[in-house]
Amino acid sequence: MNRPGWILLYGPPGVGKTTLGRWLAARLELPFYDLDERIQQVNGRTIPQIFQEEGESGFRQREKSALKELLTLPPGVAALGGGALLDGDNRQLAERCGTVLCLTAGLQTLLERLGEASQTRPLLKGEDGWQARLSALLEARREHYASFETRLPTDGRTLDETGGEALCALGIFPIRGMERPYRMMVHNGILELAADHLNEIGRSRTAALVCDSNTARLYAEKVEKPLTAAGWRVRRCVVPAGEAHKTLQTTADLWAQFVEGGLERGSLVVALGGGVVGDMSGFAAAAFLRGVDWVNLPTTLLAMVDASIGGKTGVDLPQGKNLVGAFHPPRLVLADPLVLSTLPIGEVRSGMAEVIKHAVIGDPALLDACADGAQAWSGGWEWLVRRAAAVKVRVIEADPYEQGLREVLNFGHTLGHALEKSSGYRLRHGEAVAIGMVAETRLAERLGIAERGLSGRLAAILSRWGLPVDPPAGLSAEQIRAGLTVDKKRRDGQLRFSLPHRAGQVLHGVIVPAEEALREVIG
Repeated sequence: MNRPGWILLYGPPGVGKTTLGRWLAARLELPFYDLDERIQQVNGRTIPQIFQEEGESGFRQREKSALKELLTLPPGVAALGGGALLDGDNRQLAERCGTVLCLTAGLQTLLERLGEASQTRPLLKGEDGWQARLSALLEARREHYASFETRLPTDGRTLDETGGEALCALGIFPIRGMERPYRMMVHNGILELAADHLNEIGRSRTAALVCDSNTARLYAEKVEKPLTAAGWRVRRCVVPAGEAHKTLQTTADLWAQFVEGGLERGSLVVALGGGVVGDMSGFAAAAFLRGVDWVNLPTTLLAMVDASIGGKTGVDLPQGKNLVGAFHPPRLVLADPLVLSTLPIGEVRSGMAEVIKHAVIGDPALLDACADGAQAWSGGWEWLVRRAAAVKVRVIEADPYEQGLREVLNFGHTLGHALEKSSGYRLRHGEAVAIGMVAETRLAERLGIAERGLSGRLAAILSRWGLPVDPPAGLSAEQIRAGLTVDKKRRDGQLRFSLPHRAGQVLHGVIVPAEEALREVIG
């Protein structure tokens, strides 16, 4: 598993290790270190001087000592020299202490970036010219650089784009814009390390572990036992599984258990479950004692890529979904894709609807990766969760309180929520959203907003994942219409839709009369 810890940037000269390292360190609020700078500081000489007086072998010995000393410091982001991990001991130490992110770029890009700076790099000096020396160095190290598991091309991207891709590759997402920043981490096996992370933020060592009747059986002991061993007092609060129990009454039952468990303002509420558990736990935490901290440990695909991100919490009323709630961001989100192996196939499909929604909104490459469906899927869940989560993180950072752009995340949900409720929640959330996305894309095509054929392509992809694309028979038109009348996205009595133009571009705030939208689901 990729360990949270050191982030070590590696790659050939001119690839941008120092520039990206400073960007990442600032974004993650971590210290930044440059290994070459530390070598020069410790030895009181420049790197060219060390090469001239001691040769490359002498420099490598000093580099090895500097790396060993560096990795005893508080973890941060470090830029390593382009040959620092050629030594097997160095590489083993680096990979034991954290994640090595190997940056890559084509020869022409490196030539353009290095320019006059090439004169300060001893390995690029020679009678045949620095350009030829760089080309030869890249060829000599080609297999070495390719051997690193996590690699990131830096060609043709801005620094912000490269930084965003780096965070996605690392599975670390700092989320800012609401009352205080927090972090989401996506790593295989991180659930077993949850207690370590909670130890860093817990103030009173008292917690309510909220789970449903399914996750209590599967995962509660895995989280609770290490916390108890670390001196925490944990009150396990089990709620019935399912959207039908996401109510004010269940929330009131949670508040009573918080009191019985001795929770105070310095305590934590820890949500362990899917979107229902996360939404309800976050809302309960928002209101209890006028607000206590909470942590989200999502265990479903839908929760990992959507419900756990953004700080929106709430419960349902008989009249509709999520009509009561609050913006109350968690202190931390830890997503462990390994737990997805225990999900029923219906839950996997439901989560894939949100993955595909995010792909349509902001990641055409993710949509292409999902295009062949479940039978052909060979990628890992960790990669998929990170890519889908990255889309939502970008959107909510730009619009944390849903004043404009964040509305794009409602694609498929205006009709989807009405369908879900009218089915008596027999339709899973993701199934309803899948139907809603296809219907809303057909609506967008009819209005001249979407490219022709987009609804057909989207329907084909969803079908290949086993998701429905048409409403089931027997749904009441009147109930669907009633669901639209209480949609929480209405403004001044008008329905606002988020409709796609093409993969990667969705328009928000499109006003469509309810009866016109209903034509796409009831004819």
